[in-house]
Amino acid sequence: MGFYDGMDKGASAYDVAKILNISTLLILDAGGSYITIAAVLKGLVDFKDDNTIKAVVLNRVSSAMHYALVKKHIEAACENIVVVGWIEKNLPTISSRHLGLDLEELENSILDEIAKDVLKNIDMQALEEVMHIEIKEVNEYPFKEIVKKDEVCVLVKDKNFSFMYFDNINYLKEVYKEVIFVDATKDEAIPSNADMVIIGGGYVETDESYGRIKDSFNFKNSLIQHAKADKKIYAECAGLIYLGKSIDEKPMSAILDIEFKLGDKRERLGYYYGLDFQSKTITKGHAFHYSSVSASAAGDIGLYKSSQKMMKDGGWKKGNITGTYLHSMWRC
Repeated sequence: MGFYDGMDKGASAYDVAKILNISTLLILDAGGSYITIAAVLKGLVDFKDDNTIKAVVLNRVSSAMHYALVKKHIEAACENIVVVGWIEKNLPTISSRHLGLDLEELENSILDEIAKDVLKNIDMQALEEVMHIEIKEVNEYPFKEIVKKDEVCVLVKDKNFSFMYFDNINYLKEVYKEVIFVDATKDEAIPSNADMVIIGGGYVETDESYGRIKDSFNFKNSLIQHAKADKKIYAECAGLIYLGKSIDEKPMSAILDIEFKLGDKRERLGYYYGLDFQSKTITKGHAFHYSSVSASAAGDIGLYKSSQKMMKDGGWKKGNITGTYLHSMWRC
């Protein structure tokens, strides 16, 4: 996603920077270019007069001479933008898997080495100076008042179920009497006193991720017992898949009577509205996944972008159990 992408929904980096009143640092690809990159940057700067773009770092630069050449043209075209450094091309990279980073590579960690190489040619002092902001204290709470629940919430969060907005975790701690973290890959059981179980996104379908969880019988059985007790479960994406019967013949918990298959093409990417067919409530969020369900599994939540005419099933419910492909911000 680029700097202005999502602006039509008020959710772009441009919008967020304006709302927070913070400066923006752009990372621009300078590979195979020197004058054109100045034109691209000028276009970004001039597109909206009220943007907060203050500085730029050039990526995939072939040499110090290449950097100096690009920097000269940028400074001539964009006099108020500070070029604070460059990142050499052909550095080691962390590969992606579907739409996220490969967690296996992150675990084995070449991050320190990559970070050192990335920062080698960036003037951090200049960056700190141009990006400095004055923090303003705001007493008003912009969201609806939190209603505290005298309940215990279990959050399943581990190497497999790793995708969870940080603010959602904070929100759960504010709402519930207690939040207990459970690691499914270590076969930790759901505590019997749990009122709610939340399972985040991530990966359960790959050989590596499935290998971490396929023998987690204490976790699986305790989750099934939680469901049989008619207690609440909320699961997103990978969590949804785990609630199903299987994905590509890899057995899951079978709490929901749906089967998944992994495709070669992306099923969804972007911002979506989620319509609960029964309650008629609409939730905003985003979805990105390659898996899909069998055609016979009628959904209880439909996901659509701009028109309900284009809506497709994206969530399934059973009693107090909800599984959805939609990732949403719960505080909002």
